[in-house]
Amino acid sequence: MPLLLDHSLCLLYSQPKYTFREVPMVIRNYRTRKLVTMLVWSAIAGAALLIERLWASQPLLGSGLSPLRVVAMVAGVLAIFEAFDLLTALRFRHQRKPEVESKMVGSLYRLAAMLVALLAIAYGFGALQSVSNFFSLFGGMLLGWSLQAPVSGFAAWALVSAIRPFRPGDRVQFPTLGLVGDVMSVSALYTVLNQVGGSIGSEEAVGRHIMVPNAMLFSQVVINYTVTQEAAYMLDEVVIRITYDSNWETAERLLLEAAHEVTADVIAATNVEPYIRCDWYDYGVYMRLRYQTQVQERANTAYKIQKLIFQAMQHAPDVDLAIPYVYSSRAGAELRDQPHAGTVGDVRDIEIAQLHCEPPQADTRDIEQLAASIQAQGLLQPIVVVPRPQGDGYDVVAGHLRLAACRKLNWISIPALIQHTAGPAQQPK
Repeated sequence: MPLLLDHSLCLLYSQPKYTFREVPMVIRNYRTRKLVTMLVWSAIAGAALLIERLWASQPLLGSGLSPLRVVAMVAGVLAIFEAFDLLTALRFRHQRKPEVESKMVGSLYRLAAMLVALLAIAYGFGALQSVSNFFSLFGGMLLGWSLQAPVSGFAAWALVSAIRPFRPGDRVQFPTLGLVGDVMSVSALYTVLNQVGGSIGSEEAVGRHIMVPNAMLFSQVVINYTVTQEAAYMLDEVVIRITYDSNWETAERLLLEAAHEVTADVIAATNVEPYIRCDWYDYGVYMRLRYQTQVQERANTAYKIQKLIFQAMQHAPDVDLAIPYVYSSRAGAELRDQPHAGTVGDVRDIEIAQLHCEPPQADTRDIEQLAASIQAQGLLQPIVVVPRPQGDGYDVVAGHLRLAACRKLNWISIPALIQHTAGPAQQPK
């Protein structure tokens, strides 16, 4: 037995001592620390009351209480709030909430415990009336200033709950904030949105939550896409550009058939048929297919319609897509295979430094767009030039925009059709 006891003592004293940073994780656990702190404050309160009972003659403070009684009151208050904090942490753990949430609530408990402890000390010293006068003079003003936004938010929440301009499930837009989102919840202080777009170029929910303070609702314009949730539909359109020599009737039929196939359920619910509107532009006609769509399914519906239209036009020989600077999709493909077919004259590469022309009357964005197209597909048509009488290069007859785009791409030479007499150019600029 003595040998066993001696061996046990050797093992005990041979164990490494922990520093504060090396305390086992069970001691550093938030809930464990709360329990230890609560027990410490409870022990302090109990010890103070016990000493007060044993020490009969004690000096009294202004309130008639002994210092030990005040210490017991303060320690008891702190122990009670630590108990509330521990119970909250246990409840959050049972609800599988992250520990940081219990720490956030615990910070409120600590603030309240500090205020109550200060009031207890003031009461013990008989200065509670003075503290009350101080708070009545300055505390009310400070509290009113700090709670201005929360009170406004609470009032906005009450109005939204009563009038219901939008509800959870609605898709709303804040134009001045540049936000579109689906309303997830409307609480007393915040309206939580599931952002639509933002990280993508489409009107689809991205799963990023945005908290809009309710106080801002008094100064913001809110657009509700889904006023009637039972029929949350809106007008949308798909725009297709067709060439002037396309068959108008065939193009309309292809667009309307695609819309009917994709939005058949919406047409049955709204009794609104898809229809066509159009606009002219330099390279063809804008065919605008307009149809009713569910708000949350807007992007997916447009994708399905455009896919059907594209597949249908690939099999329609009398409908062609218009492409700026090339005129049509089929013409561009033919020119890419035979880039100089149908031209009259000598086609060869000419150094850009030998070309002379006035700057094109075009917007910078047009030149950048054409440069990007040339960089991706190559120059589908040569420019048209004529030799200068002085023999110092060539004058550009047609293709000023193409030349400007190739200069932007830092090309050294460019394919050019050399005409020996200047005439009206037939190639598109």
